[in-house]
Amino acid sequence: QVQLVESGGGLVQPGGSLSLSCAASGSILSIRAMGWYRQAPGKERDLVATITFSGTTNYADFVKGRFTISRDNAANTVYLQMNSLKPEDTAVYYCQADAKSTLDRRWRSDYWGQGTQVTVSS
Repeated sequence: QVQLVESGGGLVQPGGSLSLSCAASGSILSIRAMGWYRQAPGKERDLVATITFSGTTNYADFVKGRFTISRDNAANTVYLQMNSLKPEDTAVYYCQADAKSTLDRRWRSDYWGQGTQVTVSS
């Protein structure tokens, strides 16, 4: 199985910055994409940004120009640099992977981390 662990969440003031990290481990055969999603109380889980192995990125409209996703393929790690944070960015942020494990060689996109809380407040 593939395990994902997020880190870097916390409290930040509006207009401030925060960086998140997510490291994948376990029985990894290959990872072709990783991403970040977020979920606020009472709302659906929304895509924030994704990045492929080759570096192609995709961003939700509400974070374009403010957030940057990056990755270190050798370390099986994805990052999210968040700038100009707004109170509406407050949510639990989840790391996601599109990957194959050594025991299940099918591509699966339902690998998730446990989430890290990001709170934007003065």
